[in-house]
Amino acid sequence: MAELNSLIGLGKAKKQVDAFIAVHAMNVMRKKENLPPINIGLHLVFTGSPGTGKTTVARLIGRLYKAIGLLEKGEMVEVDRADLVSGFVGQTATKTQGKIAEADGGVLFIDEAYSLAADTGSEHGFGDEAISTLVKAMEDKRDKFAVIVAGYSDDMDNFIKSNKGLKSRFQTFIEFEDYSF
Repeated sequence: MAELNSLIGLGKAKKQVDAFIAVHAMNVMRKKENLPPINIGLHLVFTGSPGTGKTTVARLIGRLYKAIGLLEKGEMVEVDRADLVSGFVGQTATKTQGKIAEADGGVLFIDEAYSLAADTGSEHGFGDEAISTLVKAMEDKRDKFAVIVAGYSDDMDNFIKSNKGLKSRFQTFIEFEDYSF
């Protein structure tokens, strides 16, 4: 948290991350006392313009998760649409599963995730195949890795609406405000 707090700006995002991490830290303590956890997932949606610190904070989230005992490695694997989607039927799921496996124990950060939803419902809905593969892994491995998706606010809203499973898996949205002079 000290590293996050040392970053310039990010006031609103810092407060949201601090509260989010505090709940997870409390859940770790609750688990040790055999108390039920507060239901909050590891997966996050970062919204905001380019250059507002989303990638930097995603790296820190992975390390924070590891520090409080939520994830084994805490390292971040950064991908975009091209890293998940293939041009041929059936290959997208395999490609997406490969990146999920690479992120196991850490964070899978999908920059401009809304681009996956751009072709859903089309004849060649390979983005939809990537999203479906991701949703299944987010459920099957919910305590083994975290997914952080990032992009513009309106576009990310459309992304979450593109697959019914995304809404229940992404419970926490963190807004990154533009810098001002």
